[in-house]
Amino acid sequence: MNNTATSKEEILKTSRKLIQENGWTGVNIRSVAAACGVSVGCIYNYFDSKTALVGATVASVWGDIFHHPEDEAVLEDALSCIRWMYRQMEYGCQTYPGFFTHHSLGFMQQDTADGKRRMHFAWQHILDQLCVVLRRDPQVRAGAFTEQFSAEQFAEVLFSLMLSAVIRQDFDPSAVLEITRRILY
Repeated sequence: MNNTATSKEEILKTSRKLIQENGWTGVNIRSVAAACGVSVGCIYNYFDSKTALVGATVASVWGDIFHHPEDEAVLEDALSCIRWMYRQMEYGCQTYPGFFTHHSLGFMQQDTADGKRRMHFAWQHILDQLCVVLRRDPQVRAGAFTEQFSAEQFAEVLFSLMLSAVIRQDFDPSAVLEITRRILY
């Protein structure tokens, strides 16, 4: 058995793989240590508790699902961005079964401050990027956003619709695209 893992990222990569294979029950200090071929103490060198390991794994999964797109063009207009986000949500559901429902619902029901913080951080990052795209989209009609109806408010509406789609496992963005066209273009 190795005494040291190659890196924190290697531990997180292994944790993501365990989620893919066994769901969230597969991620604990012992199972991750065994899958990495290291001692339990080695995992504790990187994470001081199971909660810290799971929290870091959650952030790592969010990063994998919504990593910066290889094709920058998807961030140039709102419609392309929405299509990309729906594809990523579908990828996330296929790659990490139960992640969205377990993560969001589980952490909201538990008193897991770190998990809630990480979830809100990931959501805020997605919302911020969506706002940037909405503001930069050259096709958005002048005056679409006002003090009473801001890009941030519209991004929150879009994001709520996307979260609802994830819960329903419906990855067809056509309704959200039509709403966006009618309001912004």
